[in-house]
Amino acid sequence: MTASPFVLEIGLAALFLIVFFANLATTRADRRHLGWLAFFGVAALTVVSMTLAPTAPALGGAFVLDGLAIFAKRLFLAATAIGILSGLAAPETPFLRRSGEYHLLMLSSLLGMLVLASARDLILLFVAFELMSLPLYALAGFLKRDEASVEAALKFFLVGSVSSAIMVYGLSFVYGAARTTSLTGTAKAFAAGEPLVTLGLLIAFAGFGFKIAAFPFHMWVPDTYEAASTPFVAWLSVAPKAAGFVALFRVYFEGVGERVVYWLPVMAALATITILAGNLMALPQQNVKRLLAYSGIAHIGYLLVGLAAASAAGTAMVLFYLVAYVFGNMGAFLVVEAVTRSEGSEHVSAFRGLAQRSPLLALAMLLFLLSLGGIPFVAGFWAKLYVFWAAAQQGLYWLVLVGAVLTVVALFYYLLIAKRMYIEPPDRPAPVLVAPTLAVSVVLCLIGIVALGVWPKGVVMAALRVAAPLF
Repeated sequence: MTASPFVLEIGLAALFLIVFFANLATTRADRRHLGWLAFFGVAALTVVSMTLAPTAPALGGAFVLDGLAIFAKRLFLAATAIGILSGLAAPETPFLRRSGEYHLLMLSSLLGMLVLASARDLILLFVAFELMSLPLYALAGFLKRDEASVEAALKFFLVGSVSSAIMVYGLSFVYGAARTTSLTGTAKAFAAGEPLVTLGLLIAFAGFGFKIAAFPFHMWVPDTYEAASTPFVAWLSVAPKAAGFVALFRVYFEGVGERVVYWLPVMAALATITILAGNLMALPQQNVKRLLAYSGIAHIGYLLVGLAAASAAGTAMVLFYLVAYVFGNMGAFLVVEAVTRSEGSEHVSAFRGLAQRSPLLALAMLLFLLSLGGIPFVAGFWAKLYVFWAAAQQGLYWLVLVGAVLTVVALFYYLLIAKRMYIEPPDRPAPVLVAPTLAVSVVLCLIGIVALGVWPKGVVMAALRVAAPLF
């Protein structure tokens, strides 16, 4: 349907105000109903996003609602809806008493993601990044009486602040050379061979590296993932990173023309070290959340393989990979949350005998791990196959070889958890009790990876359609 390009942003802002005033009007200690209000609002916006069609640019071309923006916004909204729903099961007092604050911060960050997906101006892009990032620092330390949570949030904030400073420093070079903040103008300046634009974009790339948690900009990831609330980490591990990749497409690909191949060596090198470092650092981990944190770094490397292809096919496959990754990674974290609630531990040993105690939960975790590992025929298999195929089309056979070999390495630590679940005996026979909202969230993620594994064509073709105009 034809609508205002700001329809989702206006709708989300209205939802924010509704939750804000409902929080002010509530006097009872248990404010979980505010989470339900936020969930239904985001779910409604997700449905609205399915009806949107591209519109003309707004704000003098600074804000666009094109195919890429619509695709990305649907992904952000769906991931946030699952993240909010899974978080409703959290029993800790702060999530009951301060539920309004928690969900307002999530909605604020989501608003930043929505604006970021449509930003075609350097200033708007940076402001959107900060709107997305600042609430995340507060959410990481939301359990403020937990010293580990506060320390992790502080690390997240300090590294994030430095990365933002580096990004804006690089973008200042771009503005100085291009004499415009429009991404269209900066793309033309880069295509014309302006050396300061190239220098500025290289510096800014370090800031982007933090946002997507690529090596060596990953320092905040393990501690933050381990200490923060698991439903929040499930969302943090996918949605902000997806937003970072969409911004990379805008800045480094859109309108650049043939000079897009200049970024190939940089992104190929970064992809290699990120895959290598993420997988090797995951091998010795015994805390499942830290293991999935390092695994996530490796997955960023696989996404960078598609980015290194610097083509419409590579960009489309990155978008498909992001969809598969949202369902697979969030699902794995949510199963970890269920087991942790039951066993009181995030250690790999907490999964011992899970298949005997809760066979459906163990099956769900196995499928999520197989998807993350790239085993046929779940979503992750097609995701890795497609990014490797896109890289091979550009002659990056060595990069495909590195990725394929390290995929085998990743299977070792994924199957270690599977071994605990299916081969080792349980410490106690009682089944793992899963809260209804958490169970529904796991099922939604499971449906996502299985459906994409059986029939990936629909999302692949949609991704190809939105990626083609970038080149």
